[in-house]
Amino acid sequence: MHEKNALRNELIETTNYMFENELAWGNSGNVSARTSDREFLVTKSGTYLGNLMEDDFIEWETGREIDRSQSKRPSKEVPMHQAIYEQRPEIQAVLHATPFYSTIVANTSLTIPANSFVEGMYYLERVARIPYAHPGSKELGELVWEKAKETNVMLLENHGVIVFDTSLQEARMALHTLEFACKMAVTMQSQQVRINELPPGQVYDFLHYAGYKPRRKWER
Repeated sequence: MHEKNALRNELIETTNYMFENELAWGNSGNVSARTSDREFLVTKSGTYLGNLMEDDFIEWETGREIDRSQSKRPSKEVPMHQAIYEQRPEIQAVLHATPFYSTIVANTSLTIPANSFVEGMYYLERVARIPYAHPGSKELGELVWEKAKETNVMLLENHGVIVFDTSLQEARMALHTLEFACKMAVTMQSQQVRINELPPGQVYDFLHYAGYKPRRKWER
């Protein structure tokens, strides 16, 4: 129980970080962290991410169905979280939010200048676009499930973003990196400037040999 309480506190610290850095607002978004092979802590439905308490989380088992009649129930976005944990056993944390610039990019055809700086090359190596499906729907969960092995960053069209990684610290770094890169993309568009991205060969060399972080292993 002590470990789960510590994890709740880490989730609260993560959402506080998201608010302090304008990566979340209001009750838009939800977060989770794995507690076992088949279970994870996830924010309750309707919670305000900027002021979470320890009892604002529910431990959920993958494969369960949400009972909408219950007063205390998990975020309706549970199907997305379940899909990721089922497909990626190494993933320990999932963050779903609607940061301003990232959501602009998710709602447009703008591309992210990921190959222009170190963190972008690592955290945004693979970014997937997910077609719109209603939030919390089985269809959205299935779309996320199909792409979960190909990326750690998803742009949910006309919705927001979802990032996931091997720890809460890595996940929030990925979310912050995504927002920074999307701010660059929007600024470039409005100011009509172009960033010089590194060529594929240098990106490959960085990812494999620079020693910045261990190389990610992709199944697809």
